[in-house]
Amino acid sequence: MTYFVTMLRKAVLILLGVLVIAQSIRPARTEEPLDPAADLIALTKPSAEVEHLLRVACYDCHSGQPRYPWYMNITPVNWWMQGHINESREHFDVSAWGRVSGEKRAHWAEEAVEMVGEEEMPLPSYTWTHGDARLTEEQRLLLTNYFSALMR
Repeated sequence: MTYFVTMLRKAVLILLGVLVIAQSIRPARTEEPLDPAADLIALTKPSAEVEHLLRVACYDCHSGQPRYPWYMNITPVNWWMQGHINESREHFDVSAWGRVSGEKRAHWAEEAVEMVGEEEMPLPSYTWTHGDARLTEEQRLLLTNYFSALMR
């Protein structure tokens, strides 16, 4: 029994050491200055309610201005979340709205209508920690109507 306890202690100490060292290895963050000439909200001037919904439900993952909560300082959470942000921006980047073709904007808007309308966005893993991003049916309708108008 003593041998098992000794080995368990060693394993726990090694694991803690790895976690402490891992804290010094962090991903690059996606923060960039707001460019009003390219930003979705600045260009499309939605209603105050739609702007609020975009900021709380979309901008953290789909823009260059994400809010980084305290737990983004913990490895491996920071790697997982930054990877998610990077991938999200590849699919739909509201910070680049004015820099992409009209065809690409229409595609992004169409995808947003589909994903928001089918309750695939915002992701449940995001709304667990961001309660203000949990959308009601009325809010989803507001966003889908907004994005539908942008498809034209």
